[in-house]
Amino acid sequence: MGIHRFVKSKLRETVDEAGPAFSKEHDEKTLSSQHVPSLRSWNSICIVGLTSTAMLLNICGVSSMSIALPSVGRDLGIPTSTLQWLMTAYSLTSGCFLLLFGRLADIFGRKHVFLLGDIWLIAFSIGCGFANQGITIIIMRALAGMGTAATIPACLGILAKTFPPSRARSIAFATFSAGAPIGAAFGQVLGGVLTQYAPISWRAIFFVMAGIAAVTFIGAFLTFPPDAPLSEDRRVDWVGAFLITVGLVLFTFVLGQGQIAPQGWKTPYIISLLVIGLLMIGGFIAWEHHVEFRTDKPPLMRLSLWARAGGRFAAVQVIGFLAWAAFSTFSFWATLYYQNYLGLPPIQTMLRFLPMSVTGFLVNVVFALVSGVIPAQFLIMIGCIGTGLANLLFAVIQTTAPYWAFGFPAAIVSVFGADFIFASSTLYGSHIAQHHEQSLAGGIFNTVTQIGTAFGMTITTIVYDTVIRSQSVKEGVVLNEDGSNASLAAQLYGQRCAQWTSFAFAMAALAVAIVALRGMGIIGGSAKKAPSPEDPSPKDLEASGEPSEKLDQAGANRNSAERPVAPQPAPDEPVPKYGSPLESVMSEDTIVDEDTGSKPPTGQPR
Repeated sequence: MGIHRFVKSKLRETVDEAGPAFSKEHDEKTLSSQHVPSLRSWNSICIVGLTSTAMLLNICGVSSMSIALPSVGRDLGIPTSTLQWLMTAYSLTSGCFLLLFGRLADIFGRKHVFLLGDIWLIAFSIGCGFANQGITIIIMRALAGMGTAATIPACLGILAKTFPPSRARSIAFATFSAGAPIGAAFGQVLGGVLTQYAPISWRAIFFVMAGIAAVTFIGAFLTFPPDAPLSEDRRVDWVGAFLITVGLVLFTFVLGQGQIAPQGWKTPYIISLLVIGLLMIGGFIAWEHHVEFRTDKPPLMRLSLWARAGGRFAAVQVIGFLAWAAFSTFSFWATLYYQNYLGLPPIQTMLRFLPMSVTGFLVNVVFALVSGVIPAQFLIMIGCIGTGLANLLFAVIQTTAPYWAFGFPAAIVSVFGADFIFASSTLYGSHIAQHHEQSLAGGIFNTVTQIGTAFGMTITTIVYDTVIRSQSVKEGVVLNEDGSNASLAAQLYGQRCAQWTSFAFAMAALAVAIVALRGMGIIGGSAKKAPSPEDPSPKDLEASGEPSEKLDQAGANRNSAERPVAPQPAPDEPVPKYGSPLESVMSEDTIVDEDTGSKPPTGQPR
């Protein structure tokens, strides 16, 4: 197949979505009249508020059940060994379908995918409220998770499309990120209060969530911008979607089930599913490489996306994986410390996590203010330190100390760390991704954080179980199947070791940020616009998604040039020119050589 047809096919969806920005009839006067949307307008406020509510519902779906689990188990007769699936089933589907729905949102329209995902969430949340059997509510929870898997990447794409690189975009993404800690705290309050005081107990949780989702649906239908016309190339890489979705489901299932299987990690079906899952993930990578570089079909995920900006996009995903392995496990083991070791009731436990919601809101306000001043590398490093410090405080906690000595500061810095990382990473991804990749890029980061959560829970649980069994042998205690009869001293030591393990995850994320994010600039606010640099090569234009007319012109310019053109590295923060991030350049006064720290002479290509 000819290279011209191959390139045109690859770029068609981008040109279609960009619309008049690439049109020859779109003159300079019209282009200069474009402006960045203001957050002061009612419609912009609604978009930011509704997308943030969707993130709140996503996290609330997990945190609300963490408080209600014992009550659900008693009412429906769910064994303790199976009870975790009320949370795991939801997280499993919401994490493993993000890539697929992110790609579908980019192809068929983000508003459409959001509305369908939201109505799906409403339907199966109501189904959970009426469930009368354990297997029924677990299946309903798994199906409800698919709804949030559709809404979250669609929200990120909508925000990126609505707000070009500017301070308004920083505020929008920071507000969206604030939905996570607020959702966690709101879910714990909702779960604790309704489970204890509502006439229908825990069932009220699902009906309230369905009601909030219904309000979000109506608001999104009325205020979200209409989707761009569908591109001619609406093919979906169903082979890649099948491989990665099933592979992630199997891998995540094994991480959650391996420790509690009949023979632990030696259980035959655990070994088989782990091997199959890893093979399917490896097969997905091989298949995507084949589709991207050897065919004219659009891949589910371009592998070249991970190499952009000198590999910093990939580094950000690794940091998200490690940071969430630390952050999510902090909350889990802190909850067990409060309830199992200190013997606090759910309401008292919930109150100890309340500072997280207030801090989460304030931290994202701070992020919106400083993201246009402080380089993103330092913001992410601060986030890693904050996350690790929370783990460290519980690793050395003194049981006789008041809550204000260890628990309160740990709750504050844990959210401080997680929010800086989440907001920086999603905003950075929106700069790196092209128009037709915005939802997919958001889906990638949310996927790796979900897998990081499962990985962190698995490793820290193994550490905890190993420690309490070792301690119980020394104490002469014969543990039961789930280890619930271990002494309080053994449990405390196991929880401390688990927190030390999580601290190691956070420090590993910090090391990656220090080494791999060098040269990452400021991602908040808008950069200065400069005259276009020297014409890029056809290969550069092909990678960046320029239309074929520019591709042909670039080739002609290169052939007639008297001097060679230096390769054009992908900038960390694309600056829109003529309304499109695909036609972006960096201002000469902001270009700094990453190796020498010097600026190139005026007119010299990067």
